[in-house]
Amino acid sequence: MRFARHRTANGPQLAVLDDAQVLVDLPTDRHLPHLLAEAGLLTDLAEKALHTRTSVTALTAAQLLAPLAPPTIRDFSTFPEHTAGIVKTTDPAAGIPPEFWEIPTFYFSNPYAVVGPYDQVPIPPNCSRFDYELEVAAVVGRAGRDLSVEEARDHIAGFVILNDFSARDVQFHEMRLRLGPAKGKDTATALGSLFVTADELLDRQSGPSYNLRMQVFVNGELLGEDSLDNMAWSFPALAAYASRGTWIRPGDLLGSGTCQGGCLAELWGRHGADFHPPLQPGDEVVTTVELLGETRNRIVAGPKPHDIQPWPRHRILDTDHQSR
Repeated sequence: MRFARHRTANGPQLAVLDDAQVLVDLPTDRHLPHLLAEAGLLTDLAEKALHTRTSVTALTAAQLLAPLAPPTIRDFSTFPEHTAGIVKTTDPAAGIPPEFWEIPTFYFSNPYAVVGPYDQVPIPPNCSRFDYELEVAAVVGRAGRDLSVEEARDHIAGFVILNDFSARDVQFHEMRLRLGPAKGKDTATALGSLFVTADELLDRQSGPSYNLRMQVFVNGELLGEDSLDNMAWSFPALAAYASRGTWIRPGDLLGSGTCQGGCLAELWGRHGADFHPPLQPGDEVVTTVELLGETRNRIVAGPKPHDIQPWPRHRILDTDHQSR
């Protein structure tokens, strides 16, 4: 099944999408993570809605929101060709780190930064190299801890497009402290127009993932495309690693990481920093993934940063230390 969340006079409403591209509201005001937490409840409500059709809206007329408000977002790195390109932004001779093949590493992103598929996206303060990232995220449907890869398969409820907007200059600056990324990833993460249940993709299974074409456009120009099955780590592997020593819970997002050619930073690493300009106010970024819908976000100007300084005494001590 396919689901979307749209704006109504009574607030955000979850709906099931029928074959005629019509949204049929579910008979509940509860949101996706809560419905996933009770086995079978989402499907039962969707079938009831499709039978009664009490409230319907054409998809083209709906004001779509992010399909869910995830409690956590773990964003992984699973596409080797993307990694091979991105490392060249700091070292042209670098290759894929051996650790890529040892663990599906991730960072925690900011759930408060989630925006909808058609929302405007402001450029972060102090950023001059703003970027997009074309990804797909698995949505956790069942709580679990210390799962095996095989066990983790049943904990993935479905999928949604994820566009991890990134302030590259801010990101690379802060990561010199060997932490992060932090503010470089903190302004906007766009989620796609649809949440698609895992069973909808069964006939597109391929290797570690699914044979789904992924594309990203800026102002109508195709800048990157790949297939989701070029992931080196499967979504169940991501779920298993995420659950190691802790819990994953319904609604948690597990991002695939950027696909090959799916961001400007990778293109800069492969072709030089002037290959394509960073995102600017007025640019439109569109991501599409077969069967999963799209995001279509307009970039707008953001606020200027407020000045932040360290405590003066410590700055003096650091200057004195460096002079010795």
